[in-house]
Amino acid sequence: MSHIPACLNPTEEDIQLLLSAHAHLGAQNVDTHMLPYVYQRRDDGVNLINIQKTWEKLMLAARVIATVEDPHDVCAISSSEHGQRAVLKYGVHTGAQGLAGRFTPGNFTNYITRKFKEPRLIVVADPRADHQAIKEASYVNIPVIAFCNTDSPMDHVDIAIPINNAGKHAIGLGFWLLAREVLRLRGALSRKEPWDIMVDLYFYRDPEDVEKEQQQQQQQPQLEEPEVAEAGASQWVENAEWANPEGTAPAADWAAEGAANSGWAN
Repeated sequence: MSHIPACLNPTEEDIQLLLSAHAHLGAQNVDTHMLPYVYQRRDDGVNLINIQKTWEKLMLAARVIATVEDPHDVCAISSSEHGQRAVLKYGVHTGAQGLAGRFTPGNFTNYITRKFKEPRLIVVADPRADHQAIKEASYVNIPVIAFCNTDSPMDHVDIAIPINNAGKHAIGLGFWLLAREVLRLRGALSRKEPWDIMVDLYFYRDPEDVEKEQQQQQQQPQLEEPEVAEAGASQWVENAEWANPEGTAPAADWAAEGAANSGWAN
């Protein structure tokens, strides 16, 4: 990639992660402003996103975010379920404000509200779902970075990161790559060392699946208790055999010997 420095080029592992997460699979419709990011159209009508453009925009967005002196002045917003966990984790790791769930109208324009904020930059997971936040940001001149699909509206979006924002793995990976690059530009993370934060932490998890995992974890100790009891019983038998080795007469034989000896005294 000639447009960015060599140190910012993606590794083979980064490309594999993007492809494995289906970050390149767009929608069947294409917005006019998203045409430059479309690589080609498949026979089934799905538009493929150019991974090179995705990476270049990720690097550009990270460099813009890194210029903000106070990390708390950056807001990561997601109204859709697939991106809520990603924005919260992004806020924890980079120091930004993570706003997950419904965006309350007036957060950026009405200073009387309790949740009034004055960020210098916002990052949204979906321009269509987070249209209220983008609209209010345009009123107060707040720059907007957005993860955009091929059919996403581009109104008031300053930096568009082309990615499959409808997939939970793709949007989670996008925020993970963005957070990693921001930390590298700030000097908190070395490029020679891998990030110890797993990308799975940024993926959306279905509450039903979480409950099933918790139930399985609770059932495991109950299944292990009989095994422990059997092991204790076998150990007790071994100890009993050791206490009564072969060749030692039982207590009943000693009583018989005592009766025979009583005849000698007579």
